[in-house]
Amino acid sequence: MRAAVTIVLVVSALTCIEGIAKRPTSVHASEALPVTAEASGCLPDGKGFLRARLRGALNLDLDWHDSEIACSGDARPNGSGLRVSIAGPARGRPGDPSRRIRFVFGLSKVAEGRGAQLVPTNVTLIFEGEQRIFATRGDDKCSSDVVEQSRVGAPGNTARTWRVAARGFCVVPATTLSGDARILLSRFDFAGRAVFN
Repeated sequence: MRAAVTIVLVVSALTCIEGIAKRPTSVHASEALPVTAEASGCLPDGKGFLRARLRGALNLDLDWHDSEIACSGDARPNGSGLRVSIAGPARGRPGDPSRRIRFVFGLSKVAEGRGAQLVPTNVTLIFEGEQRIFATRGDDKCSSDVVEQSRVGAPGNTARTWRVAARGFCVVPATTLSGDARILLSRFDFAGRAVFN
């Protein structure tokens, strides 16, 4: 029975990930998560980054720089804020991008181009190529102390691109969909981008 439940969870998670390329989604664990092909590099000025401290099922202190990450972002579909996705360097064989960690930050009630403080934040960690997803499953377990946005690119384009920087922490761990493993993101600091049409 446990094997059948595990198979259902894995298939459900993969279906969610596969569906991302077809439609935008929010960062809530109960919904699909953004996994799209991005070019390496995050911001035109080369100053994108992610620093994070993870403890639990994995103990990592991450310090990723613009040239080794890929990022994307946009408004949450329900209009309740922004979501920013940052994927780290490949962790498998050289040239194999299929194994890497992707962070998805859902920043509640943050409008395009506006800064904010003490922002409720949902965090999802996707271990691409490993069929593992950890999620905080709600905005009440993490907080971004500061969220700042600045315009990137030429004004007048139909797509408006913003540099989104945030610093925060979680007080409750992200868990796997089955709840059998946990990772606490005790601090995070990132600069990524969000594009609005």
